[in-house]
Amino acid sequence: MAMGSASSSSAAAEVKLWGGRFQQRTTNAVESFSESVSYDKKLYKEDLAGSCAHAVMLAKQGLMSEEDRDAILKGIAEIEARIESGNFTWRSDREDVHMNVEAALTDLIGEPAKKLHTARSRNDQVATDVRLWCRNAIDNLVKKIIALQIALVQLALDNEGLVVPGYTHLQRAQPILLQHLLLAYVEQLERDAGRLKDCRCRINFSPLGSCALAGTGLPIDRFMTAEALGFTAPLRNSVDAVSDRDFLIEFLAANSIIAVHLSRIGEEWVLWASEEFGFLIPSDAVSTGSSIMPQKKNPDPMELVRGKSARVIGDLMTVLVLCKGLPQAYNRDLQEDKEPLFDSVETIGTVLEVTTEFSQNVTFNRKRISASLSAGHLDATTMADYLVNKGIPFRTSHDIVGKAVAVAISKDVELSKLTLEELRSINPVFEDDVYEYLGVENAVKRFQSYGSTGASCVKEQLQYWCEKLKLV
Repeated sequence: MAMGSASSSSAAAEVKLWGGRFQQRTTNAVESFSESVSYDKKLYKEDLAGSCAHAVMLAKQGLMSEEDRDAILKGIAEIEARIESGNFTWRSDREDVHMNVEAALTDLIGEPAKKLHTARSRNDQVATDVRLWCRNAIDNLVKKIIALQIALVQLALDNEGLVVPGYTHLQRAQPILLQHLLLAYVEQLERDAGRLKDCRCRINFSPLGSCALAGTGLPIDRFMTAEALGFTAPLRNSVDAVSDRDFLIEFLAANSIIAVHLSRIGEEWVLWASEEFGFLIPSDAVSTGSSIMPQKKNPDPMELVRGKSARVIGDLMTVLVLCKGLPQAYNRDLQEDKEPLFDSVETIGTVLEVTTEFSQNVTFNRKRISASLSAGHLDATTMADYLVNKGIPFRTSHDIVGKAVAVAISKDVELSKLTLEELRSINPVFEDDVYEYLGVENAVKRFQSYGSTGASCVKEQLQYWCEKLKLV
């Protein structure tokens, strides 16, 4: 969306709105160093909404006339239209989004605009804008998480019954249904969405009317503006309201956890798409090639998903270090919270979108996966369960199966290929029914605990997610 360009040299120098006690204008270097409008203009919608609510409240409280209120509201609507159409000039000599809007409003409607900043400081103004922006950003990210969950559940539905090797320590562990693995991602994303929603609850309190730090002696109604802007209530403490960014840190922390989860998906799928695994086949539409090696087909989107997690975590670290050691209340350092915030949200948004698109453009190589299942003795733990069912303590069972695995390795066969005589030479407890536990298909059928990879358990999980995500 066009928002206009930033300009300073083209506009004549003007007296700052805060410039009454100053005898000299700021130097060009200081002005350029201090401006934030080049990036905080992203907050214009929130800034305009806050100004409208504030003007309505001031009029109701008798701090401005209804005529002035109406002039301000009409002027703000005009400014918003200009910004939306790209016909608004953002001036860096006006420092930030707030001063740009207020100065433009003064240019547009004159004296009434000078009443808008009554009982308001840029300190509570920016805190209000950022909370409103974060609230909207969270709502959008939650929608993108749900879209990815739907894509993963659909991928699971398309691969019913497919058994894959499960790994721990990146070593063959136990057989699991692919559906079970895909639903693990869905569960993690659900907690990610929950963290964002929890964070939104703490974000949704209004700093507006806290002014610089001490509040005001004027008869404002902070509950009125809080309600008008959709906040739960005003923040109780005006010093806290303007000085803390813990809500922002919490948001970036939630984004960082999302990034880590998506990075793990990316890592797994990059491995699975390699020739060494060959389990996953991305379509050409979500792959790239090599500038020198004609045969290459790379799952680059998921490599970038993995890589961009570092960027999102870095955004969190930036704001954590930024806030460390700041005295109460507001400090100009906090101007530096915007760019990491915007970057984190934009990056997570695109990473969620790309992961969703990748999920919709992959297939699994059933032949390659099936051929791989014989390696690693994935049914060893199920054999131990068999012995437990025969009354043997698990630790003893573990030892017996370990010896059986050693025999199988020496013969270069699967456990299911050992003869009953060979098994009884290890322990006479083995009977013919042991073969009902061996082989990956039999092993998977034996899982029955809640949340396990057994077919009936996974069916219940799928049904839950289909209903929750409205896929049925």
